[in-house]
Amino acid sequence: MDKSGVLLWVKAEPFIVGALQVPPPSKFSLHYLRKISTYVRTRATEGAYPRLYWSTWRHIACGKLQLAKDLAWLYFEIFDSLAVKTPEERLEWSEILSNCMSEDEVEKQRNQLSVDTLQFLLFLYVQQLNKVSLRTSLIGEEWPSPRNRSQSPDLTEKSSCHNKNWNDYSHQAFVCDHLSDLLELLLDPEQLTASFHSTHSSLVSREAVVALSFLIEGTVSRARKIYPLHELALWQPLHADSGFSRISKTFSFYKLEAWLRACLTGNPFGTSACLKSGKKLAWAHQVEGTTKRAKIACNTHVAPRMHRMVVMSQVYKQTLAKSSDTLVGAHVKIHRCNESFIYLLSPLRSVTIEKCRNSTFVLGPVQTALHVHSCDNVKVIAVCHRLSISSTTGCVFHVLTPTRPLILSGNRAVTFAPFHTHYPMLEDHMARTGLATVPNYWDKPMIVCRENCNASVFRLLPPCEFYVFIIPFEMEGDTTEIPGGLPSAYQKALGQREQKIQIWQKTVKEARLTKDQRKQFQVLVENKFYEWLINTGHRQQLDSLVPPAAGSKQAAG
Repeated sequence: MDKSGVLLWVKAEPFIVGALQVPPPSKFSLHYLRKISTYVRTRATEGAYPRLYWSTWRHIACGKLQLAKDLAWLYFEIFDSLAVKTPEERLEWSEILSNCMSEDEVEKQRNQLSVDTLQFLLFLYVQQLNKVSLRTSLIGEEWPSPRNRSQSPDLTEKSSCHNKNWNDYSHQAFVCDHLSDLLELLLDPEQLTASFHSTHSSLVSREAVVALSFLIEGTVSRARKIYPLHELALWQPLHADSGFSRISKTFSFYKLEAWLRACLTGNPFGTSACLKSGKKLAWAHQVEGTTKRAKIACNTHVAPRMHRMVVMSQVYKQTLAKSSDTLVGAHVKIHRCNESFIYLLSPLRSVTIEKCRNSTFVLGPVQTALHVHSCDNVKVIAVCHRLSISSTTGCVFHVLTPTRPLILSGNRAVTFAPFHTHYPMLEDHMARTGLATVPNYWDKPMIVCRENCNASVFRLLPPCEFYVFIIPFEMEGDTTEIPGGLPSAYQKALGQREQKIQIWQKTVKEARLTKDQRKQFQVLVENKFYEWLINTGHRQQLDSLVPPAAGSKQAAG
């Protein structure tokens, strides 16, 4: 390894998945986080440090920061979902929860969960990414990239939170602008002045640099291997640069900070790199419709497994169906799609759907977060670890999820409904992402926003309006029914409808029509059906399922 070529960058996932798209509680300010940082170290024997247990965080969050318990759990659980765990461990946790008979039992199980204390403090600080800043709203971002400046300043929550999570310039700017604060947050209390600041002689522990690996990673001189920050900082040839002393087993604060600033560069696997030099996918050209505007890029040909990204933009009046290695474990962003049907039938890491209209999205299991922002009249059908929505109008969500769907700010006329479809590989994909059929909180949304949000912002789909959704593609696999089945009220509604069809068929049979009458009657029914297809917009959906020569096996490509 050539020490001169150290490149460090800010990881995308803590921001894409970890930063909730809502302004953080005011008590997550640096002032309070510094107090928590000192407090947890004095409570090391009480489950606060180096691992922070849920019961201790609940005490801090509810007792000292005055947060509601649900909100305290939300942040703890989001961070825990980012931890590296096997699908088996995730499924085991779902099974434990589904066996709990009361809230007290759930709480007892939660009390056994713990997270890395220092990384959790960094995670809480990262929530400042979506803090509403009057200055930023008026003059745009301070990071020197004209593309990312807000063209139309807007003082609402709506504009401030929606694109920073996917903007790697914002991630880098955030870490560079707040690097001293982030490091000070990780210092042992005795290394700080009375006002919680570092001095020229402050020393940073090895554990603190390990924690900073939550946000930063890197590589050495064109090596393909990616290392967590602490492995590079502790690499012997770099000790002089990173400020590590083998005697004290600590880093010099000012040397470490200077080294980090000198080596930090753009994320080679971030959204910008994906759009600039990513592989342009030809998916859009395999389907009927206007393909010229559609742009689909991915970095899977160069990115390691945890850094995969697919960005899809301006798919218009198309049906696009994929079950592909390119998608497996990828962060997917779907942007400005209109009047389209998009099927991504692979296990996905995260999905963001933004500024889309009049479209249907059918997704494979989403291992972390599914976020829908600024969309009108879209239908989303997915199994996901978490769903969050902001600034949506008239959208319907058919979900199976082990966490409560989050209603953030700016939503109108939201409908939640049970997950109502299947495809042959679905259960296999659920097992690979660690998602189970129980518990399922699709019908228990949580409202998380500062404006006057009340329960009238959403409704649960009435069973009389419920239909199952058929995925019209051939694939290999064993799943033949909706995982977990349907809630009884919805199953009953389907049964009643089935009964009506049988009565209708019996009536037609008993009418004993002549051959000519039967023909006439068939023409009448077909005309009515055709009229209904056009009036409901289903005609376009059916037409777009017949691509030029791809047949119905398009999904397998």
